[in-house]
Amino acid sequence: MHLVAALYRFVHLDNLHSYQADLRDLCAAHGIKGTLLIAEEGINGTVAGPESGVQQLLDFFNADPRMAGMSLKLSRSEAAPFRELKVKIKTEIVTLGQDNADPRVAVGQYVTPQDWNALIQDPDVTLIDTRNTYETDIGSFRGAVLPHTDGFRDFPEWMKKQANVPKNRKVAMFCTGGIRCEKATAHLLAEGYQEVFHLEGGILRYLEEVPREESLWEGDCFVFDQRVSVDHDLAPGDHVMCAACGRAVDAAGRADERYREGVSCAGCHSETTETQKARFAERQRQFELAQQRGELHLGADFPHSHPSGAEEPLDQYPILYSFRRCPYAMRARMALAAAKQPVRLREVVLKDKPPSLLEFSPKATVPVLVLKDGRVIDESLAIMQWALENSDQEGLLSPSNGDSATMLSLIDRNDSEFKTHLDRYKYSTRYEGADPLQHRTEAEKFIDDLNERLRDQDYLFGDRTSLADIAIAPFVRQFANADAKWFKSTRYENVHRWLQKFLESPRFRDCMHKFKQWKSGDAPIRFPLV
Repeated sequence: MHLVAALYRFVHLDNLHSYQADLRDLCAAHGIKGTLLIAEEGINGTVAGPESGVQQLLDFFNADPRMAGMSLKLSRSEAAPFRELKVKIKTEIVTLGQDNADPRVAVGQYVTPQDWNALIQDPDVTLIDTRNTYETDIGSFRGAVLPHTDGFRDFPEWMKKQANVPKNRKVAMFCTGGIRCEKATAHLLAEGYQEVFHLEGGILRYLEEVPREESLWEGDCFVFDQRVSVDHDLAPGDHVMCAACGRAVDAAGRADERYREGVSCAGCHSETTETQKARFAERQRQFELAQQRGELHLGADFPHSHPSGAEEPLDQYPILYSFRRCPYAMRARMALAAAKQPVRLREVVLKDKPPSLLEFSPKATVPVLVLKDGRVIDESLAIMQWALENSDQEGLLSPSNGDSATMLSLIDRNDSEFKTHLDRYKYSTRYEGADPLQHRTEAEKFIDDLNERLRDQDYLFGDRTSLADIAIAPFVRQFANADAKWFKSTRYENVHRWLQKFLESPRFRDCMHKFKQWKSGDAPIRFPLV
């Protein structure tokens, strides 16, 4: 039996990286999985594990005065609700994108489940469901206004258009567990709405405490774990998750000819290409084979997202400007893939750079990552670190042999000393007076150091891949390709072996997938592809 803890707390947090490490270590030590999001504004998450392990985490929170008053809901599950642990640093613990939405300053009036029915049946009250379309499609409160948004960030803009909801009218809001309403009501109060209410504990607490015969809830409630939905008794509902798009599909939807398990549903059938459907079908086949063998197929992870909302729609992902063959862009893509951080990929042709790239980064070089809050990261190593600090399941930032400072120092040598000679060796005609063979000889000093480092280990910092491997290998690849016949004849056997392993890795092959040049107005492309 697994103890499940859904929690959040709006409170000022500092030293986020240290706090992230503490939480990650504690959860890993006690077999806890799930997602915890931390930001300057607080913490939000849902995790599960052995009861004794989860209690250790709760004791950790209880010992912290900042966590007094934390919203906490405990439940139990026969099956493990989550397959991995993520502790991520975010700008917001639930993303609304409005600076004036600060629940630490002001929130709407809490209404208990027992008092909720009376409030929402008042004709002077406008009842608003703050959740997204994929959630409201399967259930809501009777008479609620549905925004039909794809993401929570869309809610403020939708609210601005509600001319029929004057600011002196009573507004009641609800969401799954309460956290989105903390942000939404804070935003409405800041916008001048005078009487704003929200359901304390959200839909889930209402279903738990209000008898079915008295309930004004209709349908099932979408939840963000492998149950997909729960009914009024909080038992798993009839829905399954479409592995392609994350929508909830009921029995009628599964009877639709467009539904194929693991491949598509009626909602997304027209949104994916035949090539993508074929890949999804192969993934499903491998998953079923693994099930037959009693194994876990890691490529078939349940499509869940952060605790405050489901997997965000494609247009909510960060934007990555990239060029397939650029070694800086290669390593950024590999780090994003390792972190399982989806982005909207915009493939750039360097001779025909899109104006939007120049607007975001006057440097006009790739890669450039544009975050959802408008921040721009236009250094490849910074993109790698941003992605892996959010999710580093493989421990790429923590070398198994050596320390982070030494690892970053080696990467710096690659990016400065080695790259300088590499450019003048490979592109000598671009540099007046450059002797390519002289610069090749100088570049070999770095290659020789790598060869020595790899003498007794498979990777640059031990027995597994580290940040250094994926940061440096694309440049060594470029060096090797400048004169492949010569490079194969050199004595750098350890580097040859290491580079070949890198080039044959599934991650590198996936990151080298060819995409057409992006043009303004093109449909977004998700990267990583799966």
